[in-house]
Amino acid sequence: MNIRLTLNGHRVTATLNDSATARDFAAQLPLTLSLRDFHRAEKIADLPRKLSISGAPEGADPEIGDLAYYAPWNQLATYYRDAPYAAGLVSLGRMDRSGVEQLATADEITIDVAPGADHRAGR
Repeated sequence: MNIRLTLNGHRVTATLNDSATARDFAAQLPLTLSLRDFHRAEKIADLPRKLSISGAPEGADPEIGDLAYYAPWNQLATYYRDAPYAAGLVSLGRMDRSGVEQLATADEITIDVAPGADHRAGR
């Protein structure tokens, strides 16, 4: 599913994968979240409620541009630098590479469904 991120007033496209966790995340959209820097590699934000991690692997090795859910802290994690494998991290999808530079300096993110995308039950 295609979503749209707004960072520092710039719109960036992203794509969610077809996992139960990503579908549960999409069901919460639209969201506007405050971002905090974490380890100078990612921006994190508290989510309004826990996401389903049914069928998710035990962890993930994120790459630049990844969107992920850190289940132990109920947080969205967005990566502007490479980071190591983390247990409890579930991949949600990827943002367009053009958003990485904006993400590094952003303190707020708005996430909504891209025009024309249907977010009900992963359709």
